[in-house]
Amino acid sequence: MKTSDIVIITPPAARADLLATRTLLFVPGDRPERFAKAASAGADLVVLDLEDAVAPEAKSAARAAVREWLASGHPGMVRVNPPGTDWFADDVDAVTDAARAAGGVPGPVMLPKAQDPADVAALVSALGPSAQVVPLIETALGVHRAIEVCGVAGVVRAGFGSVDLAAELGVDPVDRDALRYARSALVLGARAAGAGAPIDGVTTAVRDEELLLADCAHGLSLGFTAKMCIHPAQVGPVAAAFSPPPEQVAWARSVVQASAAGGVAVLDGRMIDKPVVDRARALLLRAGEPVRAVDPAATASPQPLVV
Repeated sequence: MKTSDIVIITPPAARADLLATRTLLFVPGDRPERFAKAASAGADLVVLDLEDAVAPEAKSAARAAVREWLASGHPGMVRVNPPGTDWFADDVDAVTDAARAAGGVPGPVMLPKAQDPADVAALVSALGPSAQVVPLIETALGVHRAIEVCGVAGVVRAGFGSVDLAAELGVDPVDRDALRYARSALVLGARAAGAGAPIDGVTTAVRDEELLLADCAHGLSLGFTAKMCIHPAQVGPVAAAFSPPPEQVAWARSVVQASAAGGVAVLDGRMIDKPVVDRARALLLRAGEPVRAVDPAATASPQPLVV
């Protein structure tokens, strides 16, 4: 296939933003007084949690608070309750109702206990053609079906629910070796399905920065490019850990520029082919820089490329 034969599809800006997200800060849905503080904490994305952080008797009030926040035009991802629970359908309705009230489309939704592609597809259908779904893989069956779950149209990238999975497996979530296989399986499954690099699970020790940074380094080494945060103090260290250093960003810019004419290029005496260019684009995406691809046979302006 020639470079000129490749069709590059421009993704919605919201999807590209979600792919570039490095930090996701959770805030309980029944604590609306914390929403604004969470939004100002510097995270790439705030996750309004209707699931684990909210007691059953507070679910209704939390849903109403989240709907009101989103209907007012504030951005945020919503972690709904799992499919099959008494709250799931109402949670999804609240997300879509808020989007209509705000005059837009539903924002990203995190689906916990994601292990059945049919459940994921049903959520995508309910959210509409602009759906952005993050399936949270936190069961053994979810890991086993990662390719199918992440391959559903509307899935942008997956999340790794380390604490719940560890409980199911009977291992310590702090033990990186115990969950190494599961993390790698999710990374491979997500990429095989064409989804973005996954989001790593939480570090529950909110004040242990040394442990947090070690967890970030471990996740990054396996192919994760983002992490969930449960306290504002975690946001800065996580963002720094998942941001490529300046010298790598400079190298990536040079590679993308050298490859702009298409085909195989040479930079500093080294061959630049597609795998090298793909890595450079992924680094620029992590750095929050727009990535553009050039078709030498095209006359239009270059278009954004999702890596």
